[in-house]
Amino acid sequence: MTRTGRRRGEQLMVPRVEFESYYGRPIIHAPSWAARDIAGYFFLGGLAGAGSVFAAGAQLTGRTRTATAMKVSSLTAVSLSAAALIHDLGRPGRFANMLRVFKPTSPMSMGSWLLSAYGPAAGAAALSAVTGRLPRAGAAATAAAALLGPALASYTAVLAADTAVPAWHGAHRELPYLFTASATAAASGMALLVAPPRENDPARLTGFLAAAADSAAAEAAERRLGMVAETWREGRAGTLLRTARVLTLTGAAGAALAGGRSRPVAVLGGLALLAGSACTRFGVFAAGIASANDPKYTVVPQRKGE
Repeated sequence: MTRTGRRRGEQLMVPRVEFESYYGRPIIHAPSWAARDIAGYFFLGGLAGAGSVFAAGAQLTGRTRTATAMKVSSLTAVSLSAAALIHDLGRPGRFANMLRVFKPTSPMSMGSWLLSAYGPAAGAAALSAVTGRLPRAGAAATAAAALLGPALASYTAVLAADTAVPAWHGAHRELPYLFTASATAAASGMALLVAPPRENDPARLTGFLAAAADSAAAEAAERRLGMVAETWREGRAGTLLRTARVLTLTGAAGAALAGGRSRPVAVLGGLALLAGSACTRFGVFAAGIASANDPKYTVVPQRKGE
């Protein structure tokens, strides 16, 4: 007999705990967001915001063709991003209702105001660049869009991390860095697509640095998540995130090595960077939904104090 009164080798009659909630339902509610709309919103918003920074830099350094193309790209991306958000909300009036309150502690409220301020600035910058009219107003709009761009590129990470979804909330420190790096890679890819080879040196260098930062941020997020990182490595999310890493690193390396001499290589590298960024956003979104649907990713980290 042991000190607890149980013979050695005797098995416990109480079964191990299964991490399930009542009626087998998840412990937390997974977001009702549609993947195509909201993950697309994340990607397009990031492309727009980072693209405005590229446009301002290109304008300051005399790369006028790149600057004009990136302004048009950012306007297109933010328009599609807003359309995706409104489609998920169901009707335009719901977006307008979010502007009735200015709440600094709410990522959704601040994001709505940010999108409303950035959109007109991006539109004015693109219109001035294309028509050649009101150059001073266009320069001011370009600067305003560039100042708001980084916030637009990263705030969606704060929005996701502010939820109770384990795969997002657990990586709340790393997710903004990952989204910013991914957005920068996407903007670099767009610049490689639209810029002539003589103007694409900044895009090639930035794409390479963004790819390295993207990979480092993703690895840091997985380390912090612990067992919840399984949702980033398995299933649909795992496939998307592995594909994202291959596309991003391959596109950045190809463009950096040969994109300055070969227009086709630059275009292929740009397409790979854009696709890699999109896969990152859709992969992180899928990981979040998977973690919300499985009770163990809520219960086990709480019991371990993670």
